Amino acid sequence: MWQSSPPGSIYDYIRVASFSIGPDGLVEQWSRRAAGLFGMTSDEVVGRDPVEAFMPAELRPDARRRVGEILDGKEWTGLVPFRIPGEDAVRGLAEIYVMPSETETGERAALCIVVDVRALRRIETDLAASQAIFGQSPFGFVLFGTDFTVVRANKRFATVFGGEADDHRGRTVDDYLARPEAERLAGTLKRVLETGDAVTDLQLVGTPPGSQGRRHWSMNLYRVHSGSGRPVGIAGLATDVTQRHIAAREAASARRNLALLNEASARIGNSLDLETTARELLDVAVPGFCDLASVDLFQGLLTGEEASPGSWGRYHQESGSGSAELRRVAHASAVSDALPGVLPAARSGGAGSAGDTGPPALGAVHRYPFHSPCAVALRSGRAEDVPGDERGFVHSTLAVPMVAHDIVVGLVQFSRTKGSEPFGERDRALATELAARAAVCIDNARLYRREHERALILQRSLLPPGDPEAAGLDIACRYLPGNTATEVGGDWFDVIELPGHRTALVVGDVMGRGLRAAVAMGELRTAVRTLALLDLEPAEVLSALDEVARGLGTPGGGERSDGFGAGGGSQWPSRAAHKSREADLSEVYLATCVYAVYDPVTRRCTFANAGHLPPVVAEPGEPALLLDVPPGMPLGVGGEPFEEVEVELREGSLLALYTDGLVESRDHPLDEGLDAFRQALTEPSQQLEDVCDHVLRTLDTRHGEDDIALLMARIQGLAPDAVGDWRLPRELRSVGRARELARAQLTAWDLDELVDTTELLVSELVTNALRYGEGEIRLRLLRDRTLVCEVWDAGLVQPRRRRARDTDEGGRGLQLVGLLSAAWGSRRTPRGKTVWFELGLPDGEPAAELSVEQLLSMY
Repeated sequence: MWQSSPPGSIYDYIRVASFSIGPDGLVEQWSRRAAGLFGMTSDEVVGRDPVEAFMPAELRPDARRRVGEILDGKEWTGLVPFRIPGEDAVRGLAEIYVMPSETETGERAALCIVVDVRALRRIETDLAASQAIFGQSPFGFVLFGTDFTVVRANKRFATVFGGEADDHRGRTVDDYLARPEAERLAGTLKRVLETGDAVTDLQLVGTPPGSQGRRHWSMNLYRVHSGSGRPVGIAGLATDVTQRHIAAREAASARRNLALLNEASARIGNSLDLETTARELLDVAVPGFCDLASVDLFQGLLTGEEASPGSWGRYHQESGSGSAELRRVAHASAVSDALPGVLPAARSGGAGSAGDTGPPALGAVHRYPFHSPCAVALRSGRAEDVPGDERGFVHSTLAVPMVAHDIVVGLVQFSRTKGSEPFGERDRALATELAARAAVCIDNARLYRREHERALILQRSLLPPGDPEAAGLDIACRYLPGNTATEVGGDWFDVIELPGHRTALVVGDVMGRGLRAAVAMGELRTAVRTLALLDLEPAEVLSALDEVARGLGTPGGGERSDGFGAGGGSQWPSRAAHKSREADLSEVYLATCVYAVYDPVTRRCTFANAGHLPPVVAEPGEPALLLDVPPGMPLGVGGEPFEEVEVELREGSLLALYTDGLVESRDHPLDEGLDAFRQALTEPSQQLEDVCDHVLRTLDTRHGEDDIALLMARIQGLAPDAVGDWRLPRELRSVGRARELARAQLTAWDLDELVDTTELLVSELVTNALRYGEGEIRLRLLRDRTLVCEVWDAGLVQPRRRRARDTDEGGRGLQLVGLLSAAWGSRRTPRGKTVWFELGLPDGEPAAELSVEQLLSMY
């Protein structure tokens, strides 16, 4: 079978060439390889004496004699130096094999086979070096073919995986490694062969034949090419790094333990709240130290019983009920959100109520069986090992008592799941230290627990109840009260519904702490709601609120504006200066506030700011930005007007209002906190509640130093088909036209039950606009949770409801509007006024008819 020699064959390496000599001693045929070897084309050589063409002058006599012998029929093999034409020096050495031949006429001729001796020497050297490196290497050396089977392996490789080196020919990675590791190595081999990119320090784990221990190897892979550059395989150099891995793991464990202790010192005990301290302990331990953890505290400690601390841990051995009652106050899991409290059950000696088969839920009150490891740990004050659960999910658990001043206040369990290393003695010591640090903080926290709970009740009573709702907005909010000692703060937020389905969003912060700040906050919040219902512009609301704040207290000496707008390197006032408790401000109420009014029809939001932090807006696909709203002076300073900024927000945008506790702490400046806040809003498309939780988890709020108020709103806007908007000329027939438009729109919205009432009230408002207003009339219907009708005109005179006299033929229109609508009112606009009324959407029940007394009240 004829087959062409592929590039990179052995003939390419040894550079074999041929030519023939005729009966006359001249070159008769000249191959292309000969041309490449000697550097002369066939046109330059054919017909010439080879001795004259290639041999140096001093060797020509002997060469001619040799040629003569060859033409006489004698075979000859030898080394012949040759020169490149045009060069005087000898350039090469060729090994020539001369075979006598005959022409068709029987004359003597010769065929010459030529090999470049230099190429042969290089091949011999390369083979010797390759054999030495491959065979004598102290590392495992293996060569994979292009089909990813082993072509060759050295002795070191064979000593690890058994047999002789030749026994490994034809094997695949599946013969050496378990499936996951084998698939990973196979994928890497394929990538190296395809791309030519070498891979260094590929970490592999496996168990050699006849060995019980797992070994770690570091493998370097690179593609091997032929002389012509064709890939012929992949070479691999493997080094056993098991000992290095063990040493690195032990060093990493020691560093981790030191880091955990350092982190515990910084993070545990930052609050005087029992549950918060327990969660801080778990935040440190999971996942840095363990995969699962839980904290149980004695029920007597949590309920504030006046009994001595030692009585919390009494064990009811006589009744056989086991330990005293404990409550699960915290748990954490780094394995799965669906398994937050997976720990060994009580019957097997772990967490759980007596008689239960699973761990107690968060907040559950339970006991440990008297002879369980957990109960033993609580009695003895020493850490105990807990057997793994029956499902095999948790394989190592430590039950560590929380001991403070020789008093056991609770129990913490640290667990590791399959795939993690079991706890050792070093881990036991670390777990005991972590539990002891948390126990001291919890023992301190119980001294303040009752007073703080009372303060918290007062503080939360001043905030709006329930989840706020607003047209065109999806709203989520968070309020985290500071828990430094027993003091309450003055942060507040509010969501106020305004006419026309508009919404006012408010966030404020009274400077200072304590009950006075909370009372001032409540008064300002009430004032904001009152001013908002007057439907004033945002800047007007803040101006009026400034007057309210100035009237709440009297200066106690010094300039009231001290500490505002000074230094700090930021355009926003330093909150550290705001919240100082200096004597000259002890009787002065100062507060910051941002007030925004959102219109869902236009998706425009108008902002006014009184010394507060700027709102943040995150539009879909864009980074979050701080809105450029002039901060103004804080409320209570007085003397400076407030400016308004109107911003159009895109559908799906996220608007965030917040207080300084979210972005500022003693550990970092305000600007860094603002940048971190904006970075935390890079995924505004998530559920709004999840966004709030993500922000609070991501930001280093140092919770407990200050209150945190966060109000977020996702811009939705009213759908175009939920708005009917028309302009009517100032003429009498516009009244009938307005009724027709309202009837048609309500019919399109399937609100036939409201047609008659709406027509009547629209007619009254449009008639009033024609009679008492000015300029063009605008009619707008809005459908959301309720139906709102607005009539705009350019007149500045506000309508006033009055009681018509018995003899009056008119003057009862607004009385009728008030009786038939759920609410009505009027507000000023930049170019006139708007009169509106609101109707509830049908709920399937028949509409209530006006009573006789209501009808007679109009007369």
